[in-house]
Amino acid sequence: MPLIADFHNHSCLSPCGSLDLSPKALAGIAASKGVQVLALTDHNSSLNCPAFAKVCPRLGILPLFGMEATTQEEIHVLCLFASLEASLEFSEYTYSAILPLPNDPEKTGDQVYVDEDDNIEGEVGYFLPSALEISIDDLGPKAAGYGGIVIPAHVDRPAFSMTSQLGVVVGGPWAAVECTRIPPAVNGAPLDTLGFPLTTSSDAHYPEHVGRRPFELDISMDELAPQGLSGEADMEALKRALSRRPKG
Repeated sequence: MPLIADFHNHSCLSPCGSLDLSPKALAGIAASKGVQVLALTDHNSSLNCPAFAKVCPRLGILPLFGMEATTQEEIHVLCLFASLEASLEFSEYTYSAILPLPNDPEKTGDQVYVDEDDNIEGEVGYFLPSALEISIDDLGPKAAGYGGIVIPAHVDRPAFSMTSQLGVVVGGPWAAVECTRIPPAVNGAPLDTLGFPLTTSSDAHYPEHVGRRPFELDISMDELAPQGLSGEADMEALKRALSRRPKG
């Protein structure tokens, strides 16, 4: 049986996300909807991933850690890691490269990170959705240096996507390309995704968004998580499973 996966979800750390969507709440709702492999991808930060790492295995979910990075070109790209430590190290790097605009919670929303019981541990000062001083060409190799994979996000959307910023999907070291629906289209015309494997995602910002657009991975949990749900995902096995997804 294929695994049900969802690689694009926000939490209360993202200012555009609901304060009700803590890592604990995200994992709980996803589990109730049958999701087995779940990623937490807040804007440009992994600070809610430590709580996420604790709650997911309790609910039968294999966690992936990372972020939705915003490149210099204002293209959103998912950066995913099997290792919590690698994700946090990459998060420190991206925060050092972010446009230093202070966040105003009253205007743009709160950016809080919490523990596994939803207790607030801190708040991030810079506005997290700001662009990084990292180009789309450099992001993939940089994430790979920390052991991660990259997936351009919602390439068929009219904002913060490859097509909105560049006009087309461009080649790169992408493990897959995310779209809102398969086959993807822009303004009613089929979108050329260059033969990359395609995924969908919930892009959840609110509890009611969780589990709305998962996808199937042709792999067993034993293959993907040889050390069990409390261990790290096998990223090479994950890439092989993604390569078997429908192609654009």
